[in-house]
Amino acid sequence: MLNQIVLVGRVVKKPELYNNDTNNKTLSYLTLAVPRSFKNMNGEYDTDFIECILWDAVAKNTREYCNKGDIVGIRGRLQSRVVEEDDKKKSVLEVIAEKVTFLSSKNN
Repeated sequence: MLNQIVLVGRVVKKPELYNNDTNNKTLSYLTLAVPRSFKNMNGEYDTDFIECILWDAVAKNTREYCNKGDIVGIRGRLQSRVVEEDDKKKSVLEVIAEKVTFLSSKNN
């Protein structure tokens, strides 16, 4: 079996670090703007905004070196979990980033 995802896109905003009280680890959320590879009915390329979760050293390095507009590559996996909202359970898919590669900076 294989669960692997590769994304390349622009960082939407500088990531912030959070401490997870449950397991005493550092995490960060990173939103990537990833343009689609095909045009819509209006002849334009749509963009998907994909939320990724980063843990520990990956989160800290990305926070230190990434800024809004930078292009990064993310290799990771999809993870599902059940969330309860308004007494209803729903399944949520999350991208867990295992490696972040810094491809180019908006400032260069």
